[in-house]
Amino acid sequence: MALAAKNPIEFELPNELNAVGPPEAKGLRRDHVKLMVLDPATGETEDDVFPNLENHLKPGDLLVMNLSRTLPASFKVDLKRCGETIAENIEVRLGQRKSNSVWRVLFVDTKVRQGDEVVFSPNLKAYVRSRKSNQPLMTICFSLKGNSLYNELYTLGEPIRYEYIHENWGLDLYQTVYGTVPGSVEMVSAGRALSWEMLLRLKKRGIQLADITLHTGLSYFGNDQWHVGPSDSLEEYEVPTDTIEKIRRTKQAGHKVIAIGTTVVRALESAVDAEGTPVAKRGWTNLHIHEDYALQVVDGLLTGFHEPKASHLDMLSAFVVPERLKKAYREAIRKRYLWHEFGDMNLILARDEDEHASPGH
Repeated sequence: MALAAKNPIEFELPNELNAVGPPEAKGLRRDHVKLMVLDPATGETEDDVFPNLENHLKPGDLLVMNLSRTLPASFKVDLKRCGETIAENIEVRLGQRKSNSVWRVLFVDTKVRQGDEVVFSPNLKAYVRSRKSNQPLMTICFSLKGNSLYNELYTLGEPIRYEYIHENWGLDLYQTVYGTVPGSVEMVSAGRALSWEMLLRLKKRGIQLADITLHTGLSYFGNDQWHVGPSDSLEEYEVPTDTIEKIRRTKQAGHKVIAIGTTVVRALESAVDAEGTPVAKRGWTNLHIHEDYALQVVDGLLTGFHEPKASHLDMLSAFVVPERLKKAYREAIRKRYLWHEFGDMNLILARDEDEHASPGH
C-alpha cells in the first residue's frame, strides 16, 4: 500500500491511464506530456501541453526544484542464518538512510530475523540489526559505508518498479535533468518532464529558479496490513540560504513561490521558524500537510496525478478544497490524462484577479 491519507480521496482509475513508460520510449522528448492547469480559487481547469508551462507563470515567479537524484534501490540478495543459506534471489528495497552504513529496508515477501546476514554480492554484505513486528521496515548495517557503499549499490541495483510498469527502464529514465544529489529511493517525479530547453526558456521569460534537497523514502510496502501515514515517514532535507533569500524577495515583490513536486512543499513548509517565517534549515521532517494545514511558504504546485487514497492527495487538499480536487481528477480521467511518474502534469495555481474570465468567481 501507499502511505495512507488522512481523509482518503477515492476514485476509479482505469488501468489504461497508468503511464507504463516514459515518452522517450515512444521516441518523444521527455517534456512531451500534457498539462492540466487547475485554479484552486474556482476549481476551473484548462488543458494544455507541458512545454507551454511558461505561459501560465509570470515574470518574477519562483520555481523551486528538488535536486535529489534517484538511487537504484531494488536488489536481489541471498539470506543466511547461522551461516546457512535460507533464501536465494529475494528482493530487498532501500527505504530510508540512517547513516553512512545503516539503512532501513523492506524485504519483499520474505521474513527475516535479527542477526540474519544479507548477501548483496561477494563485495557487499549486511546484517539485520533490528526489526519491529509492527513496522514494515527493518534496520540493516552494511559492510561498506559512504562512497564505497554507493559505488557498490549502483553496480548491483535497479530502480524500484511498481506493478503498472512492465519494462525494466534504465536508471537514467528515473532522473530529472537537474538532479545532482543521490539519495531518493523513489523518483522525484514532478520535475521529470522538465527539459533543459524548458528551463532556459523559463529563465529568459523572467521566471526564477531555486532549489532544495529532500530524499524521498519508500512509500509503498506491498501489504495492506501496514497502516503507515506521512507522519510516520521521516525524510532528510535541506533548504539552503540562497533559496530562502529568493523566497523572501519573491514574496516582497508580490510574486508566487511554486513548488515542483510535493517533496518541495514538504521541505519548504518544514523550513520555517516559530512565527512561520522561512529560514534556512536542514534535518529530518515528518510534516503531514492536509486540507486543514495553512500553507506558510508555497503558493502553487506543479505535480503529477496521484493514485486514489494516496497521502499526496492530502497535501493537494491544502491547495484546493477536496471537492474541487475530486472534480478536477474526474475531468483528468475523462480527458485521458496519464498517471504516475511517467505520466502527465498538473499545475495548481490561482490566477490573478484580472485573469478570471468573468466577474463573480
